[in-house]
Amino acid sequence: MTRRKMIAGLASAGVSVGAASSQESSPKAETIHEELEFKVSPHRVYEALLDSKQFTTFSGVPGEIHREAGGAFSLFDGQIMGRNVELVSDRRIVQAWRSASWPEGIYSIAKFEFEARGSGTRLVFDHTGFPPALRNHLASGWQEHYFGLLKKYFEE
Repeated sequence: MTRRKMIAGLASAGVSVGAASSQESSPKAETIHEELEFKVSPHRVYEALLDSKQFTTFSGVPGEIHREAGGAFSLFDGQIMGRNVELVSDRRIVQAWRSASWPEGIYSIAKFEFEARGSGTRLVFDHTGFPPALRNHLASGWQEHYFGLLKKYFEE
C-alpha cells in the first residue's frame, strides 16, 4: 500500500492528516529531526520498533503493535497511538502518530529511515505535523522514551 493510499484511507475514516501534509511543505513547519547511530543491524532496530514484546521490553511499558501497513499500535500503556502508514522491511517505518491527549482524529507523521553502516545502523528520524507548542516536549520524549532506551536495550 502506498503512503498516498494510506493517507487517503485514513482521511476517509475520519482521521485528520491535513496538518501533517500541509506542514511538510511549509518552510516554517515544526519538525523534530534526529540522526542516530546504533551498534546493531537495521533489522534489529526495525524489529524493536515493530515487535510488541521487544517494544515493551525496551520501553518498560506495555505496547501493542499490529505490524502490517494499516495496522494500529498503542504504546506506553495507551498514551501514544496510531497506524503504520508505510513499512519497508529493515529500511523504513512511517506512522500516523498521536498522543492520547490530542483532540480526536488529529495525527502527526513519524518517519524512521534505517541505513546499514558496517555492522551498525544510522537512523534518520523525522516527526512532523504535531501541535507547534509541543515541539520541545515531544523532542525530549523521543530522546527519553525511545532513543535513549533503545541504545540501552541494544547494549545489554
